[in-house]
Amino acid sequence: MKDAGGSVVKSLGDGLVCHFGEADVAFRVAGEMQLAAGNVEPVGGRKLAIKVVFTWGPVVTEGGDVFGDTVNVCARLVGLANAEQVLTTQETVDALSPGLRHRCRHLFPATVRGRVGEVDVYDVIWRADPDVTEAFGHADAAAAPRDWILKLTYAGDSVVVGPQSSVKVGRDKTNDMVVNSSKASRVHARIFERGGHFIVADQSSNGTYVAIDGNTREVTLRREETVLGERGYIGLGAPATVNGDHVLRYRLESRKP
Repeated sequence: MKDAGGSVVKSLGDGLVCHFGEADVAFRVAGEMQLAAGNVEPVGGRKLAIKVVFTWGPVVTEGGDVFGDTVNVCARLVGLANAEQVLTTQETVDALSPGLRHRCRHLFPATVRGRVGEVDVYDVIWRADPDVTEAFGHADAAAAPRDWILKLTYAGDSVVVGPQSSVKVGRDKTNDMVVNSSKASRVHARIFERGGHFIVADQSSNGTYVAIDGNTREVTLRREETVLGERGYIGLGAPATVNGDHVLRYRLESRKP
C-alpha cells in the first residue's frame, strides 16, 4: 500500500478504509487487490472474493480518521458492490487519466442518504476476461464481452433474461414471473441486462432484497437498482435470507456451448 503512495486509515470488521493522493493510483491498487484475492487458494472449498470501491474528492482528516461527503458516497458504494467487483463514481472517472476512463462503464444512478441528487455509479473493468487472470495496468486493454444469460427460478418455474431483454416479477398474473406471495407487490421489480451486467430495479411498496452468494451483507432496494452477482436470492417485500414464498433464486449461465 505504501509503495503505491497510499495508507490504511482504519479497519472495519473484515474491511479496510484506505487513502490515496491520486485517482489513477487508487484505480490500479483496486485492480491489484482483486487479482491478489483471486490468486489465493480456496480453503475448505470456499474461494476468497472481495469487493472494492473508491471515490475521488475532498475529505476531512481528524484523529487519524477521514470524514465527509466523499467518504459517505464510498460507504454507499460498498452496499451496492458485488464480490469480485470494483465500483466508482462519475466524479472519480472524471479525475482519471484518459486511458483509464475507457476502462469504466456507467451502470446506474444511486441515491446517497444526506446528499441532494443522485450519484452515477460506474463499474471498473479491472480484467480483460473474467476467466483469465492477467497483468493489471494496461489502460488500453479492451474488455471482452460477456456472453451470459440470467436464469430466475421460483416454485419450480424458470424464466431467462438474455442480453438486451428484461422480465417483470410480481404478484399480478401479467408478470413474466408470477410470485404468489402476499409480501410481493402486483408489479414488484424489473430485471434486465445493461452494459454486460444484469440489474434488478425495485418498483414496489415494500422493497426488494438481494442476497448474493458469498456476501454476508444483504442489499435492500427501495425504488433503487443494483447489479446482481453470479448467483443468489431475491426477496420480494421481505429479506431474501428468510425462507418463504417471496424468494426467487437466480444464477448466471454461459450461453457458450
